[in-house]
Amino acid sequence: MGEVYLDYNASSPLDPRVAEAMMPILTDGVGNASSVHRFGRRQAAAVDDAREHVAALVGGRASGVVFTSGATEANNLALQGAVEASPGGRQRMLVSAVEHASVAGTARLLADYGLVKLDVIEVTSGGFVEPAIVEEMLRDDIVLVSVMAANSETGVLNPVGEIAERVRATGALFHCDATQMAGRLPFNMEALGVDLVSLSGHKICGPGGVGALVGTRQSLRRLEALLHGGGHERGLRSGSLNVAGIVGFGAAARIAAEEREQESETVGALRDRFVSELQATLPRVLQNGDPSRRLPNTANLCFVGADAEAVMANMDPVAVSIGSACSAGSIEPSAVLLAMGRSHETAFESVRFSLGRFTTQGDIDLTLQRTVTAVEYVRIMTG
Repeated sequence: MGEVYLDYNASSPLDPRVAEAMMPILTDGVGNASSVHRFGRRQAAAVDDAREHVAALVGGRASGVVFTSGATEANNLALQGAVEASPGGRQRMLVSAVEHASVAGTARLLADYGLVKLDVIEVTSGGFVEPAIVEEMLRDDIVLVSVMAANSETGVLNPVGEIAERVRATGALFHCDATQMAGRLPFNMEALGVDLVSLSGHKICGPGGVGALVGTRQSLRRLEALLHGGGHERGLRSGSLNVAGIVGFGAAARIAAEEREQESETVGALRDRFVSELQATLPRVLQNGDPSRRLPNTANLCFVGADAEAVMANMDPVAVSIGSACSAGSIEPSAVLLAMGRSHETAFESVRFSLGRFTTQGDIDLTLQRTVTAVEYVRIMTG
């Protein structure tokens, strides 16, 4: 029996074409990209090429790409960097109630240190932020607002452009964690009016350990660096560049941009088939999050009467998740589902299925079989 991987929102498999692009750097790419000799210049040229592709993926400019170790660091740079660089009159920060832990936790830490006053933007029962609610919360003392493009647990999309328009009218920075949306649906930061965008390589079938904060020229000037040293990446992220990772990230971004439309259509059809057949076979299966506004690859399902951890444990060899990978070790219910008004019981009975580039019809067939068997077993054992 083959293995089935349906946890793409946690981390996606490395595309062999990305590995092929990285191999020359790994085997022959000697030299520091900051060095002026020919070896360094070759490394720098490879980085510059990747920078173009990463920027293009989100409608940004290559000069605005700051490479990081991942989206977590990019999120920290956006929030902490904005606060440390902000004038004394801007003391407030807004973040949505369903942000990734690297945004929510960073914002709480800044508030605990007394550096900002934190206000949380509540979400609807469908899991998204209403622009009108943001508008009501806006004040002249806000330094930054952070609302993600798509939620990693539910796949629910936020109306980013409408929110950005309201935020920018106040002069505050608008940051958007687009880690889950980039490469799956269109995202153009310039057209949307977004100042800062966080990305991660391993969410788009690229390597782990590399990401980026993409910003406009004006917004990057309003950040302080977190890492100091040689002044790399426009002075915002010192440290010798991970050239192999960056090249892989660039290749993954190029492939995602070229194949996004067809891939999303294929994956979306597989996801819809899975959900419809599962609900036709199993009773009491509920969808979390507004199904009319979500990523094409994600389904967050509540199996009423069946503990999610027990279901997941009985689904081997199918890999799924009970929430964000960054909170998988927690015994607390999903903060995202609770923020949507779901009960603790519902949160503990919810499983995330996230499909991707290499998911097949056969994978869905096996997942349907294993899910039905696991849920029926758990319901009998606990009923």
